[in-house]
Amino acid sequence: MAANTIGLICAIPQELAALRRALDHDERSLAGGFHFDRGRLQGRPVILAEAGIGKVNTATVTTLLASRYGADLIVFSGVAGGLDPALAIGDVVIATRAIQHDCGVIEDGRLQAYQAGHVPFFNPTDELGYPVEPGLLATVKARLADVRLPPLSAAAGGAGRSPKLVFGPILAGDQYIHCEHTRQRLHAEFQAKAVAMEGGAMAQVARRMGVPWLEIRALSDLAGADSRFDFARFVDEVAHSSAQILGHLLPVL
Repeated sequence: MAANTIGLICAIPQELAALRRALDHDERSLAGGFHFDRGRLQGRPVILAEAGIGKVNTATVTTLLASRYGADLIVFSGVAGGLDPALAIGDVVIATRAIQHDCGVIEDGRLQAYQAGHVPFFNPTDELGYPVEPGLLATVKARLADVRLPPLSAAAGGAGRSPKLVFGPILAGDQYIHCEHTRQRLHAEFQAKAVAMEGGAMAQVARRMGVPWLEIRALSDLAGADSRFDFARFVDEVAHSSAQILGHLLPVL
């Protein structure tokens, strides 16, 4: 069943730019200190919001989209750091599960990851993260089965290779990962494809509000020692790739 209104979240202006250019704009409103643009993308009613960086901002915007603006599907479109060594800058990851990697219990100087909002000895749970609704995920996979993205431009390091489109867990935490050791540890611990700073909070709030969600991330860096330099070089172009995937999905959402 198609969503009546799709809430679209981006964290930074570079992620928002391509979507805002394509938006058939109706009105702008302000709520909770955030701007919300109501309009249509490819004929679909959407509300587009720039949440800013981090989980608290994203949780606030997700709540407003669901409760005040009536969004019945919420989608994050943006960039992320790659964790899987099989992936490269420009590849696109669509979340199958969103996990907050910075939640848990600290013992012996190390964080033992645990489900956000839970503690093992107080309100234990077997869950870790939030899965995408299976029917929605199946629809997305079918729609994207034959999609091919164009190579990155030469200015952005493109070498003729078409970016991969993959599905898998995406991590969220309130740190920008600029550390090869941490990149390797997060990939080994969670078998995640990418890491960013927002999707886990969106998924947690969406679960609470009873609203399905999607997270689409193009890799702007590889979360290692060069990540801040790669991010600056690639963010504009790869953010457009995420927006392209969203545009291809809109007719079936």
